[in-house]
Amino acid sequence: MKKFSVAFTLLFVMLFAGTSFAAETVKAYTTMEEPLAKALFDEFEKDTGIKVEWVRLSGGEAIARLEAEKANPQASIWVGGVGTQHIEAKLRGLSTPYRSRVANSIPPKYRDPENYWTGLYVGPIAFCMNTERAAELGLDMPKSWADLLKPEYAKKVRVAHPSTSGTAYNMITTVIRIYGGDEDKAFAYFKELAKSVEQFTRSGSAPGKSCALGEIPVAIGYLHDQIKLQREGAKIQIAIPEDGTGFETASMSILKGGPDPLNAKKLYDWVLGQKAMDIIASWYVIPLSDKATPTNTGFSLSNMNLVNQDDQWDAANKERLLERWNREISTAPEK
Repeated sequence: MKKFSVAFTLLFVMLFAGTSFAAETVKAYTTMEEPLAKALFDEFEKDTGIKVEWVRLSGGEAIARLEAEKANPQASIWVGGVGTQHIEAKLRGLSTPYRSRVANSIPPKYRDPENYWTGLYVGPIAFCMNTERAAELGLDMPKSWADLLKPEYAKKVRVAHPSTSGTAYNMITTVIRIYGGDEDKAFAYFKELAKSVEQFTRSGSAPGKSCALGEIPVAIGYLHDQIKLQREGAKIQIAIPEDGTGFETASMSILKGGPDPLNAKKLYDWVLGQKAMDIIASWYVIPLSDKATPTNTGFSLSNMNLVNQDDQWDAANKERLLERWNREISTAPEK
């Protein structure tokens, strides 16, 4: 009887331990492209045994969902997404501070001083053009924001809608800075740009994919997304706007009141570590961590005409600028 009792106890312990291990999860929202998110989160699971249950959302969709779930949060961490949106999440009380022990690998200017978010990489805005479609249509590669207003680009450009895409909102603030902070001149520009835009998409990466497929000759998006498409064989040419470009600081936040706070912190620390940063660097982005081994893309920040970006201002003025965009330019993205 004693041997049976001991054996039963051991079996119970093993079953309980197995159940506990199986229950090790962390729920996440991500604004990274799905294949990239999967590669990163799968590696985390291999290293830790913690499964990431993730949902991919555009930046604007992430903020909207977090706001809707504020009383009953469904995720514990948000990985990726334009830095201004992580600042917005902080200002709306949707995230919570966390001082990661690995955060010192990121320069202070790319970290929230109160530890609400941490930057992961930088991605400049760029133009891409499908060379085959351009040859058919007799189009030259646009090299400036001003070029996009030329009549030959009418309905030949695709870009995301700023109400759902951090990429597109970054475009708004970039052009405002190109015009020396004069918002009226910037919005006069956007009214003209709208004549060149064939479609406003929901996601910032969607226009580049359409351009790679030849659905549209020209797209506006982030440089790393376009380089990835080019390296995968897409017949596209890429240019950084000569009259100035802005950039995203892709970031990460712990979400307030999330269901898996401990595992969220483990994931946060892991993403800032050597293995994860090397994975991120392979995505053709400009990594911020001193642990990362950068990938040679042929582009350098030192050769770009970068605007004087202020993410705090961008976050604080987002609602006002989006209201003006919806009132004067376009009310909704394409489905």
